[in-house]
Amino acid sequence: MMVLVELAYLVLTTLWLGSMVYSLVVVQPRIARFFRDDERREEFLLSLADGNRWPVVALIVGLVLSGGVVALAGSGAVSTGYTVAVGLDLVAAGIFVDVSWRHWPARVFALPEELPGFRRRLTVRATTMTALVGVSYVVAMAVSLR
Repeated sequence: MMVLVELAYLVLTTLWLGSMVYSLVVVQPRIARFFRDDERREEFLLSLADGNRWPVVALIVGLVLSGGVVALAGSGAVSTGYTVAVGLDLVAAGIFVDVSWRHWPARVFALPEELPGFRRRLTVRATTMTALVGVSYVVAMAVSLR
């Protein structure tokens, strides 16, 4: 049974990590090349982001719950590894909350000259979240391969 909970955690982590990497490596650079006009780029980005918050929240909840179960019910290295992994996920989730409920609302009302700064700050946050979730995945995978 615990193997299934670990698998659930690893699958959810893979989904979150994969979507963030795809956004950073493929989507964001292509949007920047395609939309030279800042106003149109922002309009498209808002349209693209619309409705994504709650599915990601659900994914994070599933990730933390499944990882938390393994951390609490596991023993030794598995428990320790999943505790570390979930801790990293919670830090990434905190950044996600900041991006979703502070960064994007402020960006919507930003002046045109403020947009490059918002884009840079989002890239830093997204890269940080990706690194945290990536390390979380590696830690969980390492202790799961026992």
